[in-house]
Amino acid sequence: MDIPPLFKQGASARARAGFFSLIAIIMLMVDMRMHTLTMVRQVVGAMLYPLQAVALMPRDAVYQVSGYFRSLTALQKENDVLRRQQTMNAWSLQQERQMAAENTRLRNLLNMQQRIQSKSLVGEILYDARDPFTRKIILDRGSRQGVAPGQPVIDDIGIVGQVTRVFPLTSEVTLLTDKDQAIPVQVLRNGLRSVAYGRGQSGVLDLRFIAANADIQKGDILVTSGIDGVYPAGLPVASVLQVETKSTDAFAHIICLPKAGVDHHKQLLILLLEQNITPHPKPENAAGKDNKLPKRHLRDNASNDTVPARNTAQ
Repeated sequence: MDIPPLFKQGASARARAGFFSLIAIIMLMVDMRMHTLTMVRQVVGAMLYPLQAVALMPRDAVYQVSGYFRSLTALQKENDVLRRQQTMNAWSLQQERQMAAENTRLRNLLNMQQRIQSKSLVGEILYDARDPFTRKIILDRGSRQGVAPGQPVIDDIGIVGQVTRVFPLTSEVTLLTDKDQAIPVQVLRNGLRSVAYGRGQSGVLDLRFIAANADIQKGDILVTSGIDGVYPAGLPVASVLQVETKSTDAFAHIICLPKAGVDHHKQLLILLLEQNITPHPKPENAAGKDNKLPKRHLRDNASNDTVPARNTAQ
């Protein structure tokens, strides 16, 4: 019986593999020697390139997404580093500006100290007084450094205030703008003398008891007159800010702006001056009465002493 063609078996698998391997080796040797398959490879590669690109698209997409997230993370880290560096640079720049401004103020205080021919001491403001209704500050200099009540306090421009209380290591300074402070002043332009009074939290001074027709103008500079024996003469105090005169008032209403800038200064200069205030002379009538009283008292004592002597003789 004949075998159906469906069940007929040809060469074995090993024979076929050996045959095709032999053909492949022969083609490789021929191509290596004669380079005959170069054009074939180029044509086949060109035909297969779209298929290769499509097959590689998922891999490329994964690489791009991972690269995007890696670059995003790197940018965030770099931004954080740059932000911290910018903050540090800004802080360093602010510190340098503050130190430069402080050095400038200290140089100005040194120049002021050299202009004033008296002993002085640099003090630093610790804090403002707690009382909201007064204008006082606390300095880091006290009685151990030679500070005494009544000594004037200045900055590189002019008068700031006066030492009112002293402790061993600190001292309290009442500013000129305090409502309980007054300072004798003189108009630098014409020598007109008056007294400037503080107005509390408003930060300005009042020039009181100036006649309405007095020669004083807006912008005039007020300096210390020195007649009180506390402040040296010639130190800048304030400038005239406003002058109001009314026909019904005998005195002018004058507002002055202090020259010194305690609100934006940290170091001040304390003048270590001795308070040599001359006492007021006594009236002549009182002196005459004082001279007569002892004489009368002596006569009374003399008469009282003679009477007992007379009685004793009897």
